[in-house]
Amino acid sequence: MRVVIIGGTGHVGTFLVPRLVLDGYEVICVSRQQRKPYRSHPAWKFVTQVAIDRTEAEEKNLFGKQIAELNPHVVIDMICFTLESAKGLAEALMGQVQHFLHCGTLWVHGHSERVPTRESQPRNPFGEYGINKAAIESYLISLSRRKGFPATILHPGHITGPGWMPVNPAGNLDPGIFSRLAGGKEVVLPNIGMETVHHVHADDVAQAFVKAMDNWSQAVGESFHVASEQALTLRGYARAVAEWRGQEAKLRFLPWEEWRKTVSGEEADLTWDHIAHSANASIEKAKERLKFQPRYSSLQAVREAVRSFWEEEYE
Repeated sequence: MRVVIIGGTGHVGTFLVPRLVLDGYEVICVSRQQRKPYRSHPAWKFVTQVAIDRTEAEEKNLFGKQIAELNPHVVIDMICFTLESAKGLAEALMGQVQHFLHCGTLWVHGHSERVPTRESQPRNPFGEYGINKAAIESYLISLSRRKGFPATILHPGHITGPGWMPVNPAGNLDPGIFSRLAGGKEVVLPNIGMETVHHVHADDVAQAFVKAMDNWSQAVGESFHVASEQALTLRGYARAVAEWRGQEAKLRFLPWEEWRKTVSGEEADLTWDHIAHSANASIEKAKERLKFQPRYSSLQAVREAVRSFWEEEYE
Protein backbone atom coordinates (compact mmCIF):
# COMPACT_ATOMS: atom_id res chain seq x y z
CA MET A 1 0.00 0.00 0.00
CA ARG A 2 1.42 3.35 -1.07
CA VAL A 3 1.31 6.23 1.41
CA VAL A 4 2.07 9.80 0.38
CA ILE A 5 3.02 12.10 3.26
CA ILE A 6 2.88 15.81 2.52
CA GLY A 7 5.36 17.54 4.80
CA GLY A 8 6.95 14.27 5.85
CA THR A 9 10.29 15.72 6.94
CA GLY A 10 8.69 17.74 9.75
CA HIS A 11 8.67 16.83 13.41
CA VAL A 12 5.84 14.30 13.28
CA GLY A 13 7.04 12.94 9.95
CA THR A 14 10.43 12.24 11.50
CA PHE A 15 8.72 9.56 13.60
CA LEU A 16 5.83 8.67 11.28
CA VAL A 17 7.86 7.75 8.18
CA PRO A 18 9.98 5.08 9.92
CA ARG A 19 6.85 3.62 11.56
CA LEU A 20 5.19 3.24 8.16
CA VAL A 21 8.26 1.79 6.46
CA LEU A 22 8.73 -0.76 9.23
CA ASP A 23 5.05 -1.69 8.93
CA GLY A 24 5.63 -2.54 5.27
CA TYR A 25 4.14 0.50 3.54
CA GLU A 26 5.63 2.04 0.44
CA VAL A 27 6.25 5.64 1.50
CA ILE A 28 6.55 8.73 -0.68
CA CYS A 29 7.58 11.89 1.14
CA VAL A 30 6.55 15.16 -0.49
CA SER A 31 8.36 18.30 0.68
CA ARG A 32 10.36 21.26 -0.53
CA GLN A 33 13.43 19.26 0.60
CA GLN A 34 14.77 22.25 2.50
CA ARG A 35 15.22 20.30 5.74
CA LYS A 36 16.31 16.86 6.82
CA PRO A 37 14.31 14.83 9.35
CA TYR A 38 14.92 15.82 12.96
CA ARG A 39 16.29 12.36 13.71
CA SER A 40 18.09 9.94 11.39
CA HIS A 41 16.75 6.42 10.88
CA PRO A 42 17.76 3.62 8.46
CA ALA A 43 14.15 3.46 7.19
CA TRP A 44 14.64 6.70 5.28
CA LYS A 45 16.78 4.78 2.75
CA PHE A 46 13.59 3.10 1.56
CA VAL A 47 11.56 6.31 1.18
CA THR A 48 10.94 7.97 -2.18
CA GLN A 49 11.53 11.71 -1.91
CA VAL A 50 9.53 14.03 -4.16
CA ALA A 51 10.31 17.74 -4.24
CA ILE A 52 7.25 19.98 -4.62
CA ASP A 53 6.86 23.55 -3.42
CA ARG A 54 3.22 23.48 -2.35
CA THR A 55 2.71 27.21 -2.43
CA GLU A 56 4.02 27.55 -5.97
CA ALA A 57 2.11 24.48 -7.16
CA GLU A 58 -1.16 25.69 -5.66
CA GLU A 59 -0.75 29.09 -7.28
CA LYS A 60 -0.67 27.25 -10.62
CA ASN A 61 -3.55 24.92 -9.60
CA LEU A 62 -1.24 21.94 -10.00
CA PHE A 63 -0.69 20.62 -6.49
CA GLY A 64 -3.70 18.30 -6.24
CA LYS A 65 -2.96 16.84 -9.67
CA GLN A 66 0.69 16.27 -8.74
CA ILE A 67 -0.30 14.36 -5.61
CA ALA A 68 -2.90 12.31 -7.50
CA GLU A 69 -0.30 11.39 -10.12
CA LEU A 70 1.72 9.66 -7.40
CA ASN A 71 -1.11 7.08 -7.30
CA PRO A 72 -1.45 6.97 -3.50
CA HIS A 73 -3.71 4.64 -1.59
CA VAL A 74 -3.36 6.88 1.48
CA VAL A 75 -2.51 10.57 1.72
CA ILE A 76 -1.41 12.18 4.99
CA ASP A 77 -1.42 15.98 4.86
CA MET A 78 0.69 17.52 7.61
CA ILE A 79 0.92 21.07 6.25
CA CYS A 80 -2.50 22.31 5.12
CA PHE A 81 -3.48 25.63 6.68
CA THR A 82 -6.27 27.11 4.53
CA LEU A 83 -9.68 25.94 3.36
CA GLU A 84 -8.79 26.68 -0.26
CA SER A 85 -5.73 24.46 0.00
CA ALA A 86 -7.77 21.63 1.52
CA LYS A 87 -10.48 21.89 -1.14
CA GLY A 88 -8.02 21.81 -4.01
CA LEU A 89 -6.37 18.65 -2.72
CA ALA A 90 -9.56 16.84 -1.73
CA GLU A 91 -11.21 17.53 -5.08
CA ALA A 92 -8.21 16.15 -6.93
CA LEU A 93 -8.18 12.99 -4.79
CA MET A 94 -11.93 12.33 -4.79
CA GLY A 95 -12.47 8.71 -5.81
CA GLN A 96 -8.70 8.14 -6.01
CA VAL A 97 -7.66 7.33 -2.43
CA GLN A 98 -8.71 4.86 0.24
CA HIS A 99 -7.89 7.18 3.13
CA PHE A 100 -7.07 10.86 3.56
CA LEU A 101 -5.70 12.04 6.89
CA HIS A 102 -5.38 15.70 7.84
CA CYS A 103 -3.35 17.12 10.74
CA GLY A 104 -5.48 19.64 12.62
CA THR A 105 -5.07 21.26 16.06
CA LEU A 106 -6.78 21.42 19.44
CA TRP A 107 -7.21 25.13 18.76
CA VAL A 108 -10.27 24.41 16.61
CA HIS A 109 -12.20 24.59 19.90
CA GLY A 110 -11.24 28.16 20.77
CA HIS A 111 -11.69 29.02 24.46
CA SER A 112 -11.98 25.96 26.69
CA GLU A 113 -15.37 25.92 28.40
CA ARG A 114 -15.96 22.39 29.72
CA VAL A 115 -12.84 20.37 30.35
CA PRO A 116 -11.45 18.02 29.39
CA THR A 117 -12.81 19.10 26.02
CA ARG A 118 -14.42 16.42 23.86
CA GLU A 119 -14.50 16.30 20.08
CA SER A 120 -18.30 16.62 20.10
CA GLN A 121 -18.31 20.03 21.78
CA PRO A 122 -19.21 23.12 19.71
CA ARG A 123 -16.41 24.88 17.86
CA ASN A 124 -15.76 28.52 18.76
CA PRO A 125 -12.34 29.16 17.25
CA PHE A 126 -10.54 32.48 17.33
CA GLY A 127 -7.35 33.61 15.65
CA GLU A 128 -6.45 32.92 12.02
CA TYR A 129 -4.86 29.53 12.68
CA GLY A 130 -7.70 28.07 14.73
CA ILE A 131 -10.42 29.50 12.47
CA ASN A 132 -8.79 28.13 9.33
CA LYS A 133 -8.22 24.69 10.85
CA ALA A 134 -11.82 24.54 12.08
CA ALA A 135 -13.06 25.43 8.59
CA ILE A 136 -10.91 22.67 7.09
CA GLU A 137 -12.24 20.15 9.61
CA SER A 138 -15.85 21.12 8.91
CA TYR A 139 -15.31 20.85 5.15
CA LEU A 140 -13.60 17.45 5.26
CA ILE A 141 -16.11 15.92 7.67
CA SER A 142 -18.98 17.19 5.54
CA LEU A 143 -17.34 15.90 2.35
CA SER A 144 -16.84 12.52 3.96
CA ARG A 145 -20.43 12.20 5.11
CA ARG A 146 -22.06 13.66 1.99
CA LYS A 147 -19.88 12.23 -0.77
CA GLY A 148 -17.93 9.42 0.85
CA PHE A 149 -14.54 11.08 0.79
CA PRO A 150 -12.53 8.95 3.28
CA ALA A 151 -11.25 11.74 5.51
CA THR A 152 -9.97 11.59 9.08
CA ILE A 153 -8.78 14.60 11.10
CA LEU A 154 -6.34 14.30 14.00
CA HIS A 155 -6.05 17.27 16.36
CA PRO A 156 -2.70 17.25 18.23
CA GLY A 157 -1.89 19.26 21.31
CA HIS A 158 1.38 21.19 21.64
CA ILE A 159 3.77 18.92 19.76
CA THR A 160 7.22 18.46 21.23
CA GLY A 161 10.13 16.04 21.35
CA PRO A 162 13.83 15.97 20.45
CA GLY A 163 14.80 18.95 18.31
CA TRP A 164 11.58 20.87 18.98
CA MET A 165 11.41 23.58 21.63
CA PRO A 166 8.44 22.85 23.90
CA VAL A 167 5.89 25.44 24.97
CA ASN A 168 7.30 26.47 28.35
CA PRO A 169 5.57 27.13 31.72
CA ALA A 170 5.03 30.76 30.71
CA GLY A 171 3.16 29.69 27.58
CA ASN A 172 5.82 30.76 25.05
CA LEU A 173 9.07 29.45 23.57
CA ASP A 174 11.67 31.30 25.64
CA PRO A 175 14.28 28.63 26.57
CA GLY A 176 15.46 30.82 29.43
CA ILE A 177 12.41 29.82 31.48
CA PHE A 178 13.76 26.28 31.76
CA SER A 179 17.22 27.52 32.69
CA ARG A 180 15.89 29.84 35.40
CA LEU A 181 13.77 27.11 36.95
CA ALA A 182 16.71 24.69 36.84
CA GLY A 183 18.92 27.27 38.52
CA GLY A 184 16.46 28.07 41.32
CA LYS A 185 15.85 31.58 40.03
CA GLU A 186 12.55 33.45 40.13
CA VAL A 187 10.11 33.02 37.26
CA VAL A 188 7.16 35.35 36.82
CA LEU A 189 3.96 33.81 35.44
CA PRO A 190 0.80 35.53 34.17
CA ASN A 191 -2.31 35.74 36.34
CA ILE A 192 -2.21 32.98 38.97
CA GLY A 193 -0.72 30.24 36.77
CA MET A 194 -3.89 28.16 36.52
CA GLU A 195 -4.24 28.24 32.73
CA THR A 196 -3.38 24.97 30.99
CA VAL A 197 -1.18 23.67 28.20
CA HIS A 198 -1.54 20.19 26.73
CA HIS A 199 1.58 18.69 25.18
CA VAL A 200 2.04 15.60 23.06
CA HIS A 201 5.21 13.85 21.94
CA ALA A 202 5.71 13.83 18.17
CA ASP A 203 6.04 10.04 18.22
CA ASP A 204 2.64 9.74 19.90
CA VAL A 205 1.14 11.84 17.11
CA ALA A 206 2.83 9.51 14.61
CA GLN A 207 1.36 6.55 16.50
CA ALA A 208 -2.12 8.07 16.20
CA PHE A 209 -1.86 8.42 12.43
CA VAL A 210 -0.87 4.77 12.10
CA LYS A 211 -3.67 3.71 14.46
CA ALA A 212 -6.18 5.69 12.38
CA MET A 213 -5.02 3.86 9.26
CA ASP A 214 -5.22 0.51 11.05
CA ASN A 215 -8.77 1.27 12.24
CA TRP A 216 -10.15 2.68 9.00
CA SER A 217 -13.81 1.91 9.65
CA GLN A 218 -13.72 3.73 12.99
CA ALA A 219 -11.63 6.64 11.69
CA VAL A 220 -13.28 7.75 8.44
CA GLY A 221 -15.58 10.72 8.78
CA GLU A 222 -14.35 11.49 12.29
CA SER A 223 -11.96 13.78 14.15
CA PHE A 224 -9.85 12.80 17.15
CA HIS A 225 -7.84 14.59 19.82
CA VAL A 226 -4.22 13.45 20.08
CA ALA A 227 -2.47 14.51 23.28
CA SER A 228 -0.94 13.18 26.48
CA GLU A 229 -3.16 11.77 29.22
CA GLN A 230 -3.28 15.06 31.16
CA ALA A 231 -2.84 18.77 30.55
CA LEU A 232 -0.64 20.86 32.86
CA THR A 233 -1.36 24.10 34.66
CA LEU A 234 1.40 26.66 34.17
CA ARG A 235 2.01 26.64 37.92
CA GLY A 236 2.24 22.85 38.18
CA TYR A 237 4.39 22.66 35.06
CA ALA A 238 6.89 25.18 36.46
CA ARG A 239 7.15 23.34 39.76
CA ALA A 240 7.80 20.03 38.03
CA VAL A 241 10.56 21.50 35.84
CA ALA A 242 12.31 22.94 38.90
CA GLU A 243 12.10 19.59 40.66
CA TRP A 244 14.07 17.94 37.84
CA ARG A 245 17.12 19.69 39.27
CA GLY A 246 16.16 19.36 42.89
CA GLN A 247 14.94 22.97 43.09
CA GLU A 248 11.83 24.48 44.61
CA ALA A 249 10.20 26.72 42.04
CA LYS A 250 10.38 30.40 42.97
CA LEU A 251 7.24 31.73 41.34
CA ARG A 252 5.74 35.19 41.28
CA PHE A 253 2.51 36.17 39.58
CA LEU A 254 1.34 39.34 37.83
CA PRO A 255 -1.98 40.31 36.27
CA TRP A 256 -1.94 39.87 32.52
CA GLU A 257 -1.62 43.56 31.61
CA GLU A 258 1.37 43.93 33.91
CA TRP A 259 2.96 40.62 32.96
CA ARG A 260 2.89 41.27 29.23
CA LYS A 261 5.12 44.34 29.75
CA THR A 262 7.87 42.10 31.16
CA VAL A 263 8.43 40.19 27.90
CA SER A 264 8.79 40.97 24.20
CA GLY A 265 5.70 41.59 22.09
CA GLU A 266 6.20 38.29 20.26
CA GLU A 267 6.43 36.33 23.51
CA ALA A 268 3.38 38.10 24.93
CA ASP A 269 1.33 37.28 21.83
CA LEU A 270 2.35 33.62 21.97
CA THR A 271 1.60 33.36 25.68
CA TRP A 272 -1.80 34.96 25.15
CA ASP A 273 -2.65 32.44 22.44
CA HIS A 274 -1.78 29.56 24.74
CA ILE A 275 -3.47 30.79 27.90
CA ALA A 276 -6.54 32.05 26.06
CA HIS A 277 -7.03 28.61 24.56
CA SER A 278 -5.92 26.76 27.72
CA ALA A 279 -6.04 23.45 25.88
CA ASN A 280 -7.25 20.55 28.00
CA ALA A 281 -8.47 17.75 25.76
CA SER A 282 -10.08 14.39 26.34
CA ILE A 283 -8.42 11.57 24.38
CA GLU A 284 -11.01 8.94 25.30
CA LYS A 285 -12.45 8.81 21.78
CA ALA A 286 -9.05 8.09 20.23
CA LYS A 287 -8.27 5.51 22.90
CA GLU A 288 -11.58 3.72 22.44
CA ARG A 289 -11.95 3.80 18.67
CA LEU A 290 -8.36 3.91 17.43
CA LYS A 291 -6.70 2.05 20.30
CA PHE A 292 -4.41 5.06 20.73
CA GLN A 293 -2.31 4.95 23.87
CA PRO A 294 0.25 7.73 24.41
CA ARG A 295 3.65 6.52 25.59
CA TYR A 296 4.62 9.91 27.01
CA SER A 297 3.06 12.11 29.65
CA SER A 298 3.26 15.85 29.05
CA LEU A 299 6.24 16.15 31.38
CA GLN A 300 8.04 13.16 29.85
CA ALA A 301 7.65 14.63 26.36
CA VAL A 302 8.87 18.04 27.50
CA ARG A 303 11.81 16.61 29.42
CA GLU A 304 13.01 14.65 26.39
CA ALA A 305 12.79 17.80 24.28
CA VAL A 306 14.64 19.90 26.84
CA ARG A 307 17.40 17.30 27.15
CA SER A 308 17.94 17.45 23.39
CA PHE A 309 18.80 21.15 23.76
CA TRP A 310 20.65 21.06 27.08
CA GLU A 311 21.86 17.50 27.56
CA GLU A 312 24.53 18.30 30.10
CA GLU A 313 22.31 20.54 32.19
CA TYR A 314 19.48 18.06 32.44
CA GLU A 315 21.35 14.74 32.75
